[in-house]
Amino acid sequence: MSSANETTVDSHSPARANGTFCPQTQRKFVLVSAILASALGFIDGSILAIAMPALRADLGAGLAEAQWISNAYALTLSALILAGGAAGDRFGLRRAFVTGIALFIAASLACAVAPDPAVLIAFRAIQGIGAAIMVPGSLAIIAKAYPKKERGRAIGIWAAASALTTALGPVLGGFVLTTFGNGVWRAIFAINLPLGLISIYLLLAKVPADKPTEKRSLDLGGAALATLAFGLLAYGLTAMNAEGGGMLSTPAIIAGVVLLFVFIAYERWQRDPMIDLGLFRIRAFAGANLATFFLYFALSANLFYLPMLLIAGWRLSEAEVGFIFLPLSASIALLSGPVGQWSDRIGPRFPIASGSMVVAIAFAGLALLTHFGIHNFWTGTFPLMALMGLGMAQVVSPLSTAVMTSVEDKDTGAASGINNAVSRVGGLIAVAAMGSLAAWVYARMTGSAPGMPGFGETPASGLAANLDAARVAASDSAFTAVAAVTALLCVLSSLIAWFTVPGQASPWPRQADESRG
Repeated sequence: MSSANETTVDSHSPARANGTFCPQTQRKFVLVSAILASALGFIDGSILAIAMPALRADLGAGLAEAQWISNAYALTLSALILAGGAAGDRFGLRRAFVTGIALFIAASLACAVAPDPAVLIAFRAIQGIGAAIMVPGSLAIIAKAYPKKERGRAIGIWAAASALTTALGPVLGGFVLTTFGNGVWRAIFAINLPLGLISIYLLLAKVPADKPTEKRSLDLGGAALATLAFGLLAYGLTAMNAEGGGMLSTPAIIAGVVLLFVFIAYERWQRDPMIDLGLFRIRAFAGANLATFFLYFALSANLFYLPMLLIAGWRLSEAEVGFIFLPLSASIALLSGPVGQWSDRIGPRFPIASGSMVVAIAFAGLALLTHFGIHNFWTGTFPLMALMGLGMAQVVSPLSTAVMTSVEDKDTGAASGINNAVSRVGGLIAVAAMGSLAAWVYARMTGSAPGMPGFGETPASGLAANLDAARVAASDSAFTAVAAVTALLCVLSSLIAWFTVPGQASPWPRQADESRG
């Protein structure tokens, strides 16, 4: 027996004949639901960085708590995203996708009414679990619903819509925060409810159920070990800046490293591992992922701490600061296609290496800007963020190409999933480590002046002028350290890509390089 919303497609239907589970008339509902679900994650992540100073002021959250509000989500998402992707194969993509969306919006509502930072952190972790199922499901269900000849166009529409929501989300969120004040940050999480419900309705009422494709195990043991290992590493790095927590940082980091080795040993022993470690024996694959880690470490650190500096440090409005995300999204949306064609022609090595170097120059520019106390947003910070966007647009598509073409066709799904997880782990470690660096530099600059707010904390209106000047200078110095370290990591990413990623040809005829790395 099956209800209207549990219908399946029989083996003789036109949809099944085209290698899909979804009839042509219903594919548009798959695409719309995937776009809406993707918007949940993109909007939530980018606006939260803009809203963090307001959130901290409203809940009284310190820097370490702010780091965990971000990292609780990043931890469960990065550790579980591979298991979440496998859940779609085991239980059916539609069922897993709906489950992920439902868990995400339920946790979002709990975040919207959180009374204190601890409760918010707990529900952010649950939100990350939902995202770990939802994020890989959005693209996978499009690929399974559309035949190969239509798949590229559908994925292009999904990517363009995702880029649009990513670009407009922080801008609109910034205007709302500026207009309605600190307490409106809760609406960022509440907006997930209508978007998620529409997506779930379309999937259950308009889209047939697909059949599971394989019965492989989910490797929950590996997922638990990865969560504990990365959680301890993030806790240890964050604890360095927390009052009274510094003594716990070294044991936590050591325990995290040990558990990471236990996780690797466990994965080697598993029959159906979450991560195929054998892929890392491929030089190009290992190099591309190492370059990914350092590049996304740098990107995540700057996108998390720069809004804190601009809003709490320079006292710019959220409406103004929301525009810093616009060049990144617009550049990727407009240039990924042409850059992908360029990469196909000359190989991914040069685009990745040169793009990473452009990002390094942008972050070095931010470091110089704050080092000299130049507080010009539209003529200083914004152009450098636009330059960073151009560099990232030069990297994103070729990096995916490098990862996918470095392995056999049968391993492309696993390779893509691993690269996605690596980028998110890079962001997780970045927020923890660079927050401790920023807090240390800030504390050295301010000393123990009474009434001095912490780094990224909005100052009280009655703060004395001399203390406020010291706070701004210390905030600049703290971010200078973050930007300088991340610029060096982008240079390292560029060098790793140059020496490991294959290049089919050089952009200069006299320097042709046919090495396959």
